Amino acid sequence: MSFFGLDCTRNREREVERKIRANDREYNSSFRYATNSIKTSKYNPFTFLPLNLFEQFQRIANAYFLFLLTLQVIPAISSLPWFTTVFPLVLVLTVTAAKDAIDDINRHRSDRQVNNRKVNVLINGKLISEKWMNVQVGDIIKLENNQFVTADLLLLSSSEPLHLIYIETAELDGETNLKVKQALTVTGDMGDNLEALAAFNGEVCCEPPNNRLDRFTGTLTFDTQKYSLDNERVLLRGCTLRNTDWCFGLVLFAGPETKLMQNCGKSTFKRTSIDRLMNVLVLFIFGLLALMCIILAVGNGIWEHQTGSKFNAFLPRKENIAFSAFLTFWSYIIILNTVVPISLYVSMEVIRLGNSYYINWDRNMYDARTDTPAEARTTTLNEELGQIKYIFSDKTGTLTQNIMTFNKCSINGKSYGDVIDHYSGQRVEITEELARVDFSFNRLADPKFLFYDHSLVEAVKLELPDVHAFFRLLALCHTVMAEEKKEGELVYQAQSPDEGALVTAARNFGFVFRSRSPETVTIEEMGIQRSYELLAILDFDNVRKRMSVIVRNPEGKLSLYCKGADTIIYERLHPSCNKLMKVTTEHLNEFAGEGLRTLVLAYKDLDEEYFSEWKQRHHESSVAMDEREEKLDKLYEEIEKDMMLIGATAIEDKLQDGVAQTIEQLAKAEIKIWVLTGDKQETAENIGYSCSLLREEMNDVFIVTSNSPEEVRQELRDARLKMCPDTEQDQFLIPEIILGNTPKVVQDENVNGDYGLVINGHSLAFALESNMELELLRTACMCKTVICCRVTPLQKAQVVELVKKYKKAVTLAIGDGANDVSMIKAAHIGVGISGQEGMQAVLSSDFSFAQFRFLQRLLLVHGRWSYLRMCKFLRYFFYKNFTFTFVHFWYAFFCGFSAQTVYDEGFITLYNLVYTALPVLGMSLFDQDVNDRWSLEIPQLYVPGQLSQYFSKRAFMMCALHSCYSSLVLFFVPYAATYDTARDDGRDGADYQSFALITQTCLTVTVCVQLGLDLSYWTVVNHLYVWGSLGMFFLLTFTMYTDGLFRLRPSSFAFVGTARNCLNQPNVWLTVALTALLCVLPVVAYRFFSSQIYPTINDKVRYKVCKMKEPAPRPRHTRLIRRSTRRSGYAFSHAQGYGDLVTSRRFLRRPALVSTGFTPTGRSPGFKPTGRSAGYSPVGREQNPKQKVEPTSLQMFRAVKDSSY
Repeated sequence: MSFFGLDCTRNREREVERKIRANDREYNSSFRYATNSIKTSKYNPFTFLPLNLFEQFQRIANAYFLFLLTLQVIPAISSLPWFTTVFPLVLVLTVTAAKDAIDDINRHRSDRQVNNRKVNVLINGKLISEKWMNVQVGDIIKLENNQFVTADLLLLSSSEPLHLIYIETAELDGETNLKVKQALTVTGDMGDNLEALAAFNGEVCCEPPNNRLDRFTGTLTFDTQKYSLDNERVLLRGCTLRNTDWCFGLVLFAGPETKLMQNCGKSTFKRTSIDRLMNVLVLFIFGLLALMCIILAVGNGIWEHQTGSKFNAFLPRKENIAFSAFLTFWSYIIILNTVVPISLYVSMEVIRLGNSYYINWDRNMYDARTDTPAEARTTTLNEELGQIKYIFSDKTGTLTQNIMTFNKCSINGKSYGDVIDHYSGQRVEITEELARVDFSFNRLADPKFLFYDHSLVEAVKLELPDVHAFFRLLALCHTVMAEEKKEGELVYQAQSPDEGALVTAARNFGFVFRSRSPETVTIEEMGIQRSYELLAILDFDNVRKRMSVIVRNPEGKLSLYCKGADTIIYERLHPSCNKLMKVTTEHLNEFAGEGLRTLVLAYKDLDEEYFSEWKQRHHESSVAMDEREEKLDKLYEEIEKDMMLIGATAIEDKLQDGVAQTIEQLAKAEIKIWVLTGDKQETAENIGYSCSLLREEMNDVFIVTSNSPEEVRQELRDARLKMCPDTEQDQFLIPEIILGNTPKVVQDENVNGDYGLVINGHSLAFALESNMELELLRTACMCKTVICCRVTPLQKAQVVELVKKYKKAVTLAIGDGANDVSMIKAAHIGVGISGQEGMQAVLSSDFSFAQFRFLQRLLLVHGRWSYLRMCKFLRYFFYKNFTFTFVHFWYAFFCGFSAQTVYDEGFITLYNLVYTALPVLGMSLFDQDVNDRWSLEIPQLYVPGQLSQYFSKRAFMMCALHSCYSSLVLFFVPYAATYDTARDDGRDGADYQSFALITQTCLTVTVCVQLGLDLSYWTVVNHLYVWGSLGMFFLLTFTMYTDGLFRLRPSSFAFVGTARNCLNQPNVWLTVALTALLCVLPVVAYRFFSSQIYPTINDKVRYKVCKMKEPAPRPRHTRLIRRSTRRSGYAFSHAQGYGDLVTSRRFLRRPALVSTGFTPTGRSPGFKPTGRSAGYSPVGREQNPKQKVEPTSLQMFRAVKDSSY
C-alpha cells in the first residue's frame, strides 16, 4: 500500500479531452472529475459479511460443505450428526473472515492516512489548509520543500529564479538524481502573489487521464493568448519537491486519475498453482464420489429387490425400491464425504502460516545494517515460492545501489587502485582492515570517499604533470553543478551519478571543482584557486558517446579536454599515442574484467587563430535552418582529432551485496531472470554484464530499438531464426485444457547456445500489441536473459501478464519503488525490497526483505521446503482419507447397501481431528529432505518444483490407486482373519463391533507407518506426534468402550467392552501387523527400485549426504570476477547532457563561496574504513537508507540552446 493508494479505476464515461478552468470549482464540477480521495479497501461495515461470504463460497470445497450440511439436517438420509460438519465449516469461514477483516482494516487505515494529509489550497484569495481528499481539479495549491506532490499539477510559479523547481522522481521511475521543471513565464511572474493567483482564470485543455509518465500534451489559454504545455510543465503525483522553498500548481488530475494511479495496476486475488490444481481435483473427487454413490444406490435397489423383500414381514417398509435407492444415494454422499474433508483446508492454512513464520524468523535473511527482517506479508503463497520459473526484476535499488565509486584509473601507462604487497609483489585483496588513503591534507575532501592505493596520492603530491593533467580534466570536463552552503561543505549535483563520482575523485585528489558561470569554471588546484574561461561545450549524445570542453587557462593557453568511450576516443588520437594506447588497453581489459565501467581521457592544445575561425563556423552552423545537427557534428569531428591520450578511469556501479552470486545460483536452478527497468539502454546493459546476466561468452545479444511495428517484428523474427533456424511458425502453441477452457500455451523451444535480448520501451510498446506479442514471447523465451529498458510501470505489468498468459510457469516480480507496484501485483508472487526508494513496493508485496541476495534463500530454501512439505501433506492426506473412505465402499457390499458405517461414530469423528491430525502437521511443518546448506549448495534440487513433479494430476492418481489397494487390504484381511473365528474363551469373534475395531486399528497403524516412510527428517516433535497419536488412539478407544460411558449415553457408546475383549487376542495383533506390512510393502519396493534404476536429484543428493561424514558446506561468499573485454562508458547511458544549458546564462541560484586554499600537507595514520570506497549518490544519500539526509540542491536546468559564447 503506497501513500498515494492503489485504486486505479473509475466507472465513468471515457474522456476524450479534459477542460479545466482555474479557481472555478463550479465549472469543473460539471465534468464530474475524480476527487483526490483514494479508496483501496474492499469492504465497509455493511458489505463485509455478505461480500466476504460470497467470496469464500466461490471456493468449490466451501460450497460443497454447505451443501453437505444441508443434507445432514434431513433425518431420513443422515446417518451422521450435523455438528460434525457445521463446526469445522464455521471455523474455516470465521478464521478466513477475520484475516480478511484485518487486511481491510489496514487498507482503511492507510487510506485515511493518505487522504487526511494536509496541503495549502488557495480558496477565495486565502491559503487554507485542506485535507488531500478535499482537493479538486482546478484548485491552486501551494507545495513546500520536501512535500509530496498532492496530485498531477501544472506548475504555475516557484521560489527559484526563472520559475524552476527541483523534484525527486524515485517513486515514479526509480531514478534518484533530481530533475528540473520550469513554469511558463506568464504564470511564473505571479510568484507568490495570492491576489494574482486568486485572479488567475486560465483555461487548460489537455489530454484525458492516461498512464504515459513521459508525455503530456495540452494548452493554456490566458488573456486571449494560447500557450503550449508539455511534460516539462507538469508535476506528477508521487514526486517529492526538493531544494525549492515553495511552488504553486494547478490541479490537472486528481486521485485515481493521476498518471501514477493509472500505472498502479489492479489488485488481484492471488492463488497458488496447487490451489488451482486442487479445484480441478476436487471436481474430479466429486465426480468419483457421485459415481461411487450411484453404484451403491443401484446396488441397494438390486439388493432390495432380490433380498430385502424377504424381510418385509419383519421390517415392513412403505417406500418403494426406487425411493429407497434414492435415499441411499444421499446417505452415502454423507458417509463418503471424507474423501474431501474440511480439515484438509484447515490444515493447509495452518501449514502455510507455520512456513510463513519460518521466513519471518530466519536470521540469515535479516539485514543488520538497516535492522530489517524478512517478512511474509501473505500466508497463502508459500509453496508457490518453490515453483518459480521466471523472475522479473527492477534494476535501480534492486540489483544496484545507485551508488558509483571511483575504484581505479590508468594514467600515462601506469595503473592505480590496486594495493601491492611490497614483500611478495602480489596484489592484496581490499578489505575493511586495509589502511585507506589519508586525505586530511585536503580540507575540501569528501570524507565519504575511500581509496586504498597510496601511490596515487603520492604522485599528486609529487606534482607529476600527467597525474595533474588527469585530475584537471576530471575537474573541468563535466556539467556538474556545485553548491556550497557553508565554507568547505561542497555538494555536487550531476545529471548522472557516474559523473558526480569522477568529479568527487578529482576533488579528493586536490583538484576541487568549486563553481561555474556561463563563461567560467572555477577549480582549486592543490590549494590554488584558478578560473578557466569556458569557451565551448561539445555535449554528449548517444551517437557521439563522448563529451568535450574547450577552455582557456589563466595563462591564456587554449585546450580541449575530452572523455568518452574507448573505441570512440582511440579513433581520434594522435599517432604518437599508439604505444601508450596499447598499455592503456591492457589496463582497460583488466578493469572491464572486474565489471568496472571504463572511460578514456584525452586532451588537445588548440591554436588561437584556428579556434577563432572554428568558432565562427560553429556559430554559423548553430543558426542554420537546414541540416543544423549534421553541420555541428561535422565541426565536432574536425576539432576532436589528433588528441593526446592521458589515461582511463574505472567506475564501479555498486551492485547490491551478493547480486552476482544470487543470479548465478538462481540460473543453476533453471530460473530465468528478466530485468525490467526505466533506466537507459546502456545503463541496463552495463548492469547486465556486471551481474553476469549478460556475458561475453554468449553467442549473441540482440538489441531491438526500432521505432515502427514492422521493423520490430522483423528484428524479433530475425533473432528467433538465428537462434533456431528450423523453428516452425505454428508448432509452438499447445492447448492446455482447464475446466473446459483451452487457453494456448507457448511451449519451450530448444536453442543451441546462450543468447540475450535487450529491447527498449518504444519497441516494447509495439511488441506488446496483440498481433505481435507471441513473436516477442517466443523470441524472449529462447534467450537466457531479457532486459527491457525505458519501460513504463504499466509495461512492466504487461510483460509479466504476457508470460503468465502463454507460459505454464510461475512468475515472481521483485522491486523497491512505486514504479514496480503494478509489476509486483501482476506476478504470481510479488517481492518488495525496502530500499532507498520508499516502502511502496514493500506495502504492495507478498514477501519483503532488505537485500536482493536474500531471494536465493527465500526460493531455494523456504520456497522449496514449503512446496515439498505441502505436496507431501496433500499426497499423504488424500491417501489416508481415500483409504478411510474406500473401506466404507467395500463394506457396503456386505451390509446390504444399507448406508451403515464400517467404523464406530466416535472413530469417524476423531480420525481426522485427533488420530491423524498432528502427525501430518508435524511432517508438513518440520520435514526437510536436505538441510538449508545443501539446498543452497545444490540449486538443481529446485528444478522438480518447477516441473510440478511432487504433486500433479498423475501423482494424485497414483495416490488414489495406492489408497484403493490399501483399502482392499484393510477390509479383506481383517474380514478373512475374523471370518468364522473364535476367541480364546471359545466365543464367536466375528461380530460387527469386533470387526470394526480391528479395521480401525489396522487403519490407524497403517497410516502412521506410511507417514513414517514419508518422513525424511525425524525430530522430537515428529516422534511425539506419531507415537502420541497412536497412544491417543488406544487410550480413547479403551475409554469410549467402557461401561461408564455406555451407561451415560448408550446410543453413542454402543461398543461397550469391545476393545477389552478384542485387543487381548494374539491373532488380532498379527492381523494388524500383516495388514500394515501388506499396505506398505509395494511402496517400499517401488521406492527402492526407482531410486536404484531411475534416481531423482533428491535421491542422489540424499545419498551423497548420507555417505559424507563431514557436515554440509557453508554457503560460499566468494566474489565473482568477470573476465571480459567489453568496456562501457559511464555517463553515456544517460540522456543528452546539459552543455547548452551551462553556457546559456540560465542557472546558479547561489554563488559559491571563495576558499583560502589547502591546509598544510601531512599524513596521518590510516584507520579501518567501513567499506571499500565511498560512493557518489546522485542526491547525496548515505548508503544506509534509514539515515536522515540533508536535502541538497540540484543546479541543473532545462537545456535551451544558445549559440553565443
